[in-house]
Amino acid sequence: MIKNLIAAILLMITVTAHAAGQVFIVPTRPGISTTLFWEAVEGAKATVFIFPGGGGGFGKVIEGKPGSTNFLVRSLPYFLSKGFNVAIFGRPDDTEDLDYADRISDKHMADVRAMLEYVQRQSSAPVWIVGTSKGTVSATAAAIKLQDTAIAGLVLTSSIVNYKKPGAVPKQDLSAIKIPTLVLHHSKDACSQCQPYEVPAILRGLTNAPVKKMILADGGSNPGGDVCAALHWHGFIGMEKEAVDMISEWIKNPLP
Repeated sequence: MIKNLIAAILLMITVTAHAAGQVFIVPTRPGISTTLFWEAVEGAKATVFIFPGGGGGFGKVIEGKPGSTNFLVRSLPYFLSKGFNVAIFGRPDDTEDLDYADRISDKHMADVRAMLEYVQRQSSAPVWIVGTSKGTVSATAAAIKLQDTAIAGLVLTSSIVNYKKPGAVPKQDLSAIKIPTLVLHHSKDACSQCQPYEVPAILRGLTNAPVKKMILADGGSNPGGDVCAALHWHGFIGMEKEAVDMISEWIKNPLP
């Protein structure tokens, strides 16, 4: 009976294999499936579980690599080179856009929980949740609400700090977060939802995090387009490797 049930579940999971990564379509709620990009490395030190910004998703996967220009997604090779598995949360098939309110909803948390459990079956490496821009709303909510899962730590980049937005990071119950937390922000971020002067409010709210640190980065080059988009300072343009280096070193050795 149990073997038959496991076989049925496995049949429900669609896997698209590419030259490097894989796309999994995993049932996460009754009648609903969610996409996940997964790429593993041998002897992984950790798995970074990534929440992209914008409306979510990782773009079209071509030759094993996701096509989104999102900062965390386009930094995939740097995370792999640091010895991390990479899991990128996509979108459930009942929406084409993960907005602010969606990212703190019970439905979203159900999808995230199911995906985290799936990722933990792929690798025993500790899982660190990493979000950028709107993805920080999801990442923060997950760290607060899914404490029964094996989440080793939290990394927030280009955080949503505008209190007018549902789920803005400083508005969430940050005192409930009890895992190491890194807050990385670009000092020149000009996005109205992510003003650098409001970022310290996150640190003040993390009263029960065992270790916490804020880094204001100042580097990169050639910003262009929308100041809230991926190819401006908001997306650490021109300093992707340096940003991933900061994240990776802190994950390996979290210090205040």
